[in-house]
Parts: sequence; C-alpha cells; structure tokens
Amino acid sequence: MNSLAAQIPDPKPLAVRLASRGDLTSFLMELTSEINADSYMLVAIVHDRDRNDARIIASNWIFDAIELAGHRLIAGLAQSPLAVSPGIRPRGIVTSDAPALPDVLGAEEAKLLDVLGHCEIFALKLNVGRQRLFLMFSAAVAGRIEPSDLMQAQMQCCYALSQVPELLAAAALQDPLSDRERECLFWVSEGKTTDEVAVILGVSSNTVNSYITHAIQKFSAPNRAAAVATAIRSGII
Repeated sequence: MNSLAAQIPDPKPLAVRLASRGDLTSFLMELTSEINADSYMLVAIVHDRDRNDARIIASNWIFDAIELAGHRLIAGLAQSPLAVSPGIRPRGIVTSDAPALPDVLGAEEAKLLDVLGHCEIFALKLNVGRQRLFLMFSAAVAGRIEPSDLMQAQMQCCYALSQVPELLAAAALQDPLSDRERECLFWVSEGKTTDEVAVILGVSSNTVNSYITHAIQKFSAPNRAAAVATAIRSGII
C-alpha cells in the first residue's frame, strides 16, 4: 500500500493549474468525478454581526438548491459537528434519514436537500492559511462516495489551495455591485417586477433597469436571471 505522502500530488503543478476561477472550477469538478460524487461546494465562512454566513467560492449546485437552502443552512452544514479536519475519516449527513443534526438540519430542510439530489453530504475542513474554508461533496445516492477517497481529495485540496491564497481571498470577498445594484438584484430574485422594485426603492423604473443592466455587465451575464444566479452563488445576495 502506498504511503499517504505518495498519494498526495506535487503541489507545484496544481498551483500552475489554479491560476484563475476557471482553473479552480475544473480542479474541483475533476475531484468530484474521481470520488463518484455528484456535487461540490467550496465555502468561506464570514462573520457578520455575531453570526456566521457562507460565501460560496465555487459550486456546481443548481440555482434552485442554493436559493431554497439558503446561505445560513449551507454555513451550518459546512461547520456541522460532522465536518472533519484532514486525516480524520469523514462521516456523511444522510438527508433521507431522520436528521442527525437537529440544531443544523431540520426535517423539512433534509427532505428538500434529498429531493434536490443531495442525499448524502460530506463536509471537509481545509487548512488554507488563515482562511476558514470548507469543502462539501454530495451524492444523490447514499453510500456512493468512499470516505477513504474523500480523505485523499481533502489532502489534495489543502495542498493545492494553499498555493493560491490570493485567488481564494479575492473570490471570497468579491462583490462588484453597488448597494443599489445589489438591492435591485435581491428584489428581482424575490420575483418582483421592475415596476415593483421601483416602488420599493422609491426610484423610477428606468433607474431600476439601469442598475440591473450595470449588474449584468459586471457579472458578464447574458441576462438578469443569470446575474441573479451568479450573485446568489457568490453569496452577494
């Protein structure tokens, strides 16, 4: 059997690969495939007025799953008692069973995650400088992910991400929107029309459209729905 050191890849090639957000996404998608998971989410935990909130750095969760679960639940899952440090065998959260984490995951939330394809979720702590990062892998079928494979993937991430702290910090803190642009996208995400947002904010409909257009341009999104999805995935709204 190979030693743990032999299983950990040379961090230098990984650092070369992780030169952009796109590289980070490709790296995490490869790991997800290798361990037979369906989804991944890399999360930074930020403090806001005595509570923890999740800033999503990278994820392939569908838009509805992130919106319906909410960032507080995601933060709770990432930091749950089942989240493990490197070297400790992970234990999964099986959402199809009765919730094992009553203070984190309620019955309705567990059912929702199960329906959305997150039957089993593993939370891994990552040692990356001073940043509080967590990586979650999930699968639509419980038992598909082998914990020993997760342990190796966790070590790979720690080594790779520790080489690019600036990239991670920029991704975690990235918020290009002005306060008004953020407010407009938030109300659009709540299903409000342009005219309704204008009434709520006390501005004209043309002004609302202008704010939304600027937000779309800043995210390089094709339309307002895509801009809203990007903002939610990034934890901006």
